[in-house]
Amino acid sequence: MQQSDRQTSKSSTTWTLSDGHAGNVRQATALTAALGLAARDWTLTARAPWRWWAPRRLPGSRSAFGPDFARALALGDAVLPGLAIGCGRQAALATRLLRRHGVAAVQILAPRIATRHWDLVIAPEHDGLLGRNVINLLGSLHPVDDLWLAAARRDFPAFGELPGPRTAVLVGGSSAHADFDHAVFETLFDRVVERVRNEGGSVLATASRRTPPAAAARMRERLGRLPGIVWTSDTAGDRSNPYPGLLGWADRIVCTADSVNMLSEACATGAPVFAAGIERVGGRPRRFVDSLLGRGRLRPLDAAMAAFPVQPLRETARVAAEVAARLGL
Repeated sequence: MQQSDRQTSKSSTTWTLSDGHAGNVRQATALTAALGLAARDWTLTARAPWRWWAPRRLPGSRSAFGPDFARALALGDAVLPGLAIGCGRQAALATRLLRRHGVAAVQILAPRIATRHWDLVIAPEHDGLLGRNVINLLGSLHPVDDLWLAAARRDFPAFGELPGPRTAVLVGGSSAHADFDHAVFETLFDRVVERVRNEGGSVLATASRRTPPAAAARMRERLGRLPGIVWTSDTAGDRSNPYPGLLGWADRIVCTADSVNMLSEACATGAPVFAAGIERVGGRPRRFVDSLLGRGRLRPLDAAMAAFPVQPLRETARVAAEVAARLGL
């Protein structure tokens, strides 16, 4: 059955599926939005043993995600969508099961088994995954484009009143591929403080879920003395993370080098991006960082933080167009 035949034989609805982790949700919803589709969002919690073995199929796999998902599979054409977009290993089992019921299945991120179980697999170049049904991209999928940035400036107008140049500071933390110690964060804070004090301007700073509490406290202490805003989850109160406003109003961006998603979104803006801790990053994320360095879109953080011409990195629209073409959407 051809891809377009499979889809038109089903409902015109779309499902997005993930384990609920912010990075996975963001990639699935970004692709759906870029395709111009509305979707039902599924947050999946796999039971043992499927939680350990996904996306491999084991006996009884239709029950891996609880009764609601199992019931949907049992009802078949009456409720199943025409297209399923999943992100992450748990979702890969769900999209694989849906494809066996005739749903066009798109899986984001390498599923760790043969790609033939999906119609399309979208994987970053740094994963090294190749295949006839694989679409590669530099970095990750996200919603950041000119309209998104304009909406962010509209939603956070007060940031535009801060003195320029405005330095956005995005602080992450250690991961399986990044080993950050106290010195990485202190170097970042030292250079931002020195630049703003010498040059003027303001800071727009935020921490992530991975930022160690001690580093977040130091960020508040060091950068909180400068004009601008410093946001951390433990001092947020009723304020949501102003991250979109930071990207929308930034004249330059300084970030730690640990997160592919964070770097991808920073590099989708029109601002120069400087990364701290590059030497402490390895594996696949380091290959991505090296690609950005080689393309001139990213520079290591130094004391000067001199502006340089940039071309925004916008992969989501390109990937969405290729998905639409291959599936006949």
